[in-house]
Amino acid sequence: MSSTKITNVLFTWEVNDRLKSYLKENLSVLPEVNLLFPSPISDEKLLTLAPKADIIIGWRVKDEIKLAATKMKLFINPGTGIKHHIDFFRKLNQTRNVILINGHGNSYFAAQHAVAMLLALLNKVIPHHFWMKEGKWRRGDKEAISIPLRNKSVGLLGYGAINSKVHRFLEGFDIQFCILKRTVNDITSFSEEVKLFPRNQLAEFLKSIDILIIAVPETTETTNLIGQEELDLLTPDGIIVNVSRGSVVDEKSLFNALKQNKLLGAAIDVWYEYSPKENKNGAKFPFHYSFNSLPNIILSPHRAASPFSDLKRWNEVIVNIKRYHRGTNDYLNVVELDREY
Repeated sequence: MSSTKITNVLFTWEVNDRLKSYLKENLSVLPEVNLLFPSPISDEKLLTLAPKADIIIGWRVKDEIKLAATKMKLFINPGTGIKHHIDFFRKLNQTRNVILINGHGNSYFAAQHAVAMLLALLNKVIPHHFWMKEGKWRRGDKEAISIPLRNKSVGLLGYGAINSKVHRFLEGFDIQFCILKRTVNDITSFSEEVKLFPRNQLAEFLKSIDILIIAVPETTETTNLIGQEELDLLTPDGIIVNVSRGSVVDEKSLFNALKQNKLLGAAIDVWYEYSPKENKNGAKFPFHYSFNSLPNIILSPHRAASPFSDLKRWNEVIVNIKRYHRGTNDYLNVVELDREY
């Protein structure tokens, strides 16, 4: 691509001034990159600008707007989770060549949240917090004993942007890591203390671990990947942390395992009903079983991507814009549509 060619980048939401400044500053070395920030946002305005766009950035953009973008070569979803885009781009790429990018800018925060929930669960931070609020001073091990990480085996289900960071964050503890990946071709990149399992050894992987941390994409293959049979392979001291998608773990099986104390506990940030109806008390619960009644779970409202205000999360988007404009085509986080991620 010639450096004199204009690259139009369309943002499909109301971008705040702070982010606009950050994007403009980091792309200032390429004055031919034209950032389009429609304001106020409307479908009419987006439909007018879409035909000019070489790159479109957004989460849930209407199909008619994407179809109107006849010059579009890149579509960047700036947050993890692209299942809702797969069917559209499979169909579109039957007649055009448009690359779908799945952003991982929130992976640092998701990894931090996974570790935070795990440690809060192990150290019984939440019950002690509420006892302190009630003035119950120094309730001890009899009421809620902490569980050491030392000598535990931590299983990382999936080893992408999130769990690779979880691995790094937890390396200071005296624990063994087991990793289940789709492929294990890079086995030499891990130390001897890491046990690698390919996808077809899920049962062996689960039997080898005490703590399961789930960070896989939501695909046809991963939906209900962990059901009752898989949960039964974990020990009664087993712990699950899920920052992936609720659908990866069968809801009823997880609830029953926790209720019947077949698992020691769980820390869950992703759920099963994202449009919950209010009950008679005005409460909304994103699940179909009473997880909120269980004493051995930490409930988190799908907030592992916080803080959204951190500007560094946009660095990979900036890199991909630069690479498109310069014609290098070695983009970060390209989605393989046949694999759904």
